[in-house]
Amino acid sequence: MAAGDIVTRIAEFNARHAEEMRAMPSRRRRTLRAIAIFEAVKGVLALAGAIGLLSLLHHDLRHVALEVIGWFKLNPAGQHPMMLLHYADVLNQTNPYALIGLAAGYVSIRLAEAYGLWFDLAWAEWLGALSGALYLPFEIHHLLVHPHWSSVLILLGNLLVVAYLGVQLWRRRQVHHAMAGSQT
Repeated sequence: MAAGDIVTRIAEFNARHAEEMRAMPSRRRRTLRAIAIFEAVKGVLALAGAIGLLSLLHHDLRHVALEVIGWFKLNPAGQHPMMLLHYADVLNQTNPYALIGLAAGYVSIRLAEAYGLWFDLAWAEWLGALSGALYLPFEIHHLLVHPHWSSVLILLGNLLVVAYLGVQLWRRRQVHHAMAGSQT
């Protein structure tokens, strides 16, 4: 295939995709874009958190955690302060390159998913449904171990996103089969 043919096919695909986007029902488009914004916000917040953690790597994190606990006048033997101290110790022992790699991967996935959902790309619906479904067992376990209304909201929100994207993938497949059947 010649380079000119490839460019022509890409231009045709982009034109078809733009036409499909204009024809997409506005409620579906708004919902996909709301999910895209949510995913982008998660990616940006993860990036900010990773930068914040990396800026603390050359400090005594246990001392920083104790300063924070004292500043908020918390009981160091309480559940949340003990958890903060535990994670300060864990972070002190973490390879910074592993932390950078994990953060970069997570941020990249969230931002790529947001981009793809914004432009109604099927791969982004797959990515969103699968990555959201990966969290469900952990969210259910957390809800069972530490029941709280916020855990219920997070679980329900994630379930709704996964279900919505799954339904969109199913509908996309039905349309694809219907179009393939009408061409024969």
